[in-house]
Amino acid sequence: MIPTLDPLAVVFLTLMIICAISVLAVRDLLTSVTIFGTFSFFSATYFAILGAVDVAFTEAAVGAAITAVFFVTAIFRTDRGAD
Repeated sequence: MIPTLDPLAVVFLTLMIICAISVLAVRDLLTSVTIFGTFSFFSATYFAILGAVDVAFTEAAVGAAITAVFFVTAIFRTDRGAD
C-alpha cells in the first residue's frame, strides 16, 4: 500500500524544489543565501506538518538563522579582488 501525503506537505515540498533550483540558477551570492534561508524555512514548516516539531525548531534555528548569518558574514568579509 502506498502512503499518501498531506496536500499541504506536497505544496511545501514543491516550494523546496523550486528554491533548490533557484539557488543553483542565481548568480548573486546574497540572493542565493536569501533563497537558501527560504528553503530552510520551508523545510522547517514541512517537518512541522509531519509532526516532528523538535526537528522543525532545530532547522528553523540552525538552517534559517545561524547559517544565513554565517554565509552573509563570509560574503562581506571575503575580498572579491579585481573582477
